[in-house]
Amino acid sequence: METIIISYRVRAGHLSEHLRLLGAVHEEVARTQPAGLRFVTLQLDDERSFVDIAVAPELPGPLPELESFRRYRPGLEDRCEQRSTSGFRVLGSYGFGS
Repeated sequence: METIIISYRVRAGHLSEHLRLLGAVHEEVARTQPAGLRFVTLQLDDERSFVDIAVAPELPGPLPELESFRRYRPGLEDRCEQRSTSGFRVLGSYGFGS
């Protein structure tokens, strides 16, 4: 399994558009249930900062194949004022699965 964490902050004035596009991605993932994909988005207390965590046998996995993701991805750099991506490994976990 591959894992990736993406943290980003959405520019002021772009939050409602971002939430709409991101919500569509999560709705399509829930509806289509891509095999092997685990995907979570966390919205931090400041409401404009987010963390996405994706786990799949191979990344970027099935996300780029989703119609909703193809609508979400263009303009992401314009919507965000900062963005970073990195891999990680789980050193310990309780209740989050293996």
